Amino acid sequence: MLTIHADSQGRALAVEGAWIARAGSLEDLLADRPRARVRRWPGILTPGLVNLHGNELLEEAYHPDPREADELGTEPLTGDALAALAMDDARWGASARRGVQRMLAHGTVAVACGELRNRAVRDAVRRSGLGVAGRLGRPGGTPSLDPYACGLPVTFAEPREPGSAARFAVFDVPDEAALAARGAGTCVATVVEGRLVYRRR
Repeated sequence: MLTIHADSQGRALAVEGAWIARAGSLEDLLADRPRARVRRWPGILTPGLVNLHGNELLEEAYHPDPREADELGTEPLTGDALAALAMDDARWGASARRGVQRMLAHGTVAVACGELRNRAVRDAVRRSGLGVAGRLGRPGGTPSLDPYACGLPVTFAEPREPGSAARFAVFDVPDEAALAARGAGTCVATVVEGRLVYRRR
């Protein structure tokens, strides 16, 4: 089924399966496909973000379960706090799934990382549909779920053009300058492989 995603500026993408079928104004896309399902979003549509700290956030950090918040807090645990935990494959997999969901909630559609050594983490990333881009060495900056907070230039995924993979995000801001100022916590929706994988409630 074809779905049209439109932002508050009137820009829209027609998504069919895992691909972008058309890009243009909402008016033009509706004229072409009047029976398409339409999702109207506040803010702006952008290509999704690439988080440059995939290894650090998924293999070198533990994302606590909300049920552990009283004991462990809600922020990712690293260093000595991570070393103090009894980590096994099941716990690594659950942590990675939560980490991926938190990335998706920040408009991330791909991670840049070296080889993912932990099988449970690899499986969680693969099942999520999150893209994986290679990198050489460590990128610097401070690992953060919000790519705007890591201190490095923000990297976007591939352009949103007809025939390209449907990987994009919607941020509740008026323009990209406001997005840079307010950060990726303004994400209201993330689409990966044509699937709506995150929607702010």
